[in-house]
Amino acid sequence: MTPENSPVHFLSSDHGTRIAWTGGEVEGAPTLVFLAGHGSDMNGTKALAAHEWADDNGVGFIRFDYFGHGQSSGDMMAGNLSRWTADCLAVIDQLVSDKIILIGSSLGGWLMLLVARARPGRIAGMVGIAAAPDFTDDLIWDHLTADQQAAMARDGQIALPNPYAPEDVIYPYQLITDGRKNFVLRDRQDAPYPVRLLHGMEDEEVPWETAEKLARNLNGPDVMAVLVKGAGHRFSEPEQIDILLAQLGEVTLKAQSL
Repeated sequence: MTPENSPVHFLSSDHGTRIAWTGGEVEGAPTLVFLAGHGSDMNGTKALAAHEWADDNGVGFIRFDYFGHGQSSGDMMAGNLSRWTADCLAVIDQLVSDKIILIGSSLGGWLMLLVARARPGRIAGMVGIAAAPDFTDDLIWDHLTADQQAAMARDGQIALPNPYAPEDVIYPYQLITDGRKNFVLRDRQDAPYPVRLLHGMEDEEVPWETAEKLARNLNGPDVMAVLVKGAGHRFSEPEQIDILLAQLGEVTLKAQSL
């Protein structure tokens, strides 16, 4: 069975989200858990490629949709970092019993760090892909004019250009305020396991310097920022997928020896 055809299941989180997920554990092996980007779902190019790699290499793999995304319940406009982190924790707490390797893409890179803080004893490795920690202030709020900030607070949302579609992206004000409760770059974080932070140097949404900043912020013996010339934010071209899979292989091998 290919990842595209793997059956979709549902679980419930403590706050009532009906979370769609697919994949599963492999006995005696770590489980890779894929955390997608904002507005993405579990069927993206990177998620499917990583799932196929895991199947081919005899390790577990789980991908899922956050509240308000894909096949899960809820309205994305009501979602925020706290709620999506709770979804991630529900997935790993209910579905994974052994070592966990987190793969976080964009927003998922922020959630990856929050999950690692919440369950430090369960994580055996992390792979970030254009990770966007603290983006709600650093990449949205701080780039708005004073008038835009006032309007967003007054109206409860703001519409900004979408680099991938003609329709604007609408960000709710509560996403900004909740994000401030979940910042990770303002404090150092322990990472006693292999960490690889992949970032395209042509990323126009999240500056590649974010990977360097995050690498410096993590206290660990095996933390690397991997900068790729010519790669954009999506990091989904075949040669970029090859880089991702190679790093997954390295982190998985090291995680198995922890």
